[in-house]
Amino acid sequence: SLMDARWELVRASVAPLLLSSTLLAAGCMLGLRLGRGRGPVDRAVLAWLCSDALVHFVLEGVFVCLSLMGTVADSEGLIASLWKEYSKADVRWLYFDPTIVSVEILTVVLDGFLALILTYAIVKEKHFRHFIQITLCVCELYGCWMTFCPEWLTGNPNLNTSNWLYLWVYLVFFNGVWVLIPGLLLWHSWVELKKMHHQGTDLEKKRW
Repeated sequence: SLMDARWELVRASVAPLLLSSTLLAAGCMLGLRLGRGRGPVDRAVLAWLCSDALVHFVLEGVFVCLSLMGTVADSEGLIASLWKEYSKADVRWLYFDPTIVSVEILTVVLDGFLALILTYAIVKEKHFRHFIQITLCVCELYGCWMTFCPEWLTGNPNLNTSNWLYLWVYLVFFNGVWVLIPGLLLWHSWVELKKMHHQGTDLEKKRW
């Protein structure tokens, strides 16, 4: 029946969504702890960065390993089950897709470590903070673009948009977060760098 089908849909999504939520919550708590004594913006950024790093290393890192050693479809375990569930929305994650795996290798290695470096730069108030922040955000946005642009150009043959959960939660929400937050952080860096520039200019004028 329709009710049974909906219940099965919800039941299958519980464990993957719970795992994702747990990682995000752990990242937020760690980031807020690292940001004690700092302003609300930096604390929020640190919460995001720790969550971002955990997702890259734990979820996507395992995906890369599973894909290089075989396929998600042939794998077992909690994280494999998460990717199997997500593949109901985008089947490219179930079997070896060269574009997806290539982007994910870059995401895990580059974005993951950039998130750690940026966390360090914020906590230690390093001068290279916004350089790293801009670089990380551009990499995140590039990864999202390269994940979905090939699909859009070919008519979305691998995406399942017929179900509200797969479309709005799996595809739009979980991927949209990695577009929205990097976009906001790029704007934050723009504002902060502009402020630093004006402060430096005003200081030079006073000297003259």
